[in-house]
Amino acid sequence: MNRYTIDLFDETEQLTDVEKNLVADVLNTALKEENLKEESEVSVTFVTDEHIHQLNREYRDKDQPTDVLSFALNEGDEDISESPATNLLGDVIISVPRAKVQAEEYGHDMKRELCFLAVHGFLHLIGYDHETEKDEKVMFTKQEDILQKHGLKK
Repeated sequence: MNRYTIDLFDETEQLTDVEKNLVADVLNTALKEENLKEESEVSVTFVTDEHIHQLNREYRDKDQPTDVLSFALNEGDEDISESPATNLLGDVIISVPRAKVQAEEYGHDMKRELCFLAVHGFLHLIGYDHETEKDEKVMFTKQEDILQKHGLKK
């Protein structure tokens, strides 16, 4: 039984069960690594470039598609590992077409790219960012550590 709730929605109907299950497994590892409480829940939706473009324009004023967006429900300075009740972290939105292109560009498979984007989005949900070189190193090291635990090498 999983310690956490990972809700996956594939609006594109292009992903295999193996890919979706791997994303869920990797996110379970990420939640555990960050010591989040067992009631924590995250939602991941796999969408088209058109859909993520619309969301990026609407919520970030960026009129272009992107690879991943995160919408945290626990905004602010509170320590989410200590909050009461169910810990709804938020939503991660991933562009499947963008993931395919990036997997080819970076020379790895689609499974690694989907998991990379899911972990990247998850870390944003819980407050990580890559605005400074120091923050980027911390966040990207965490991402790689989590992916390595599942054999997802660059």
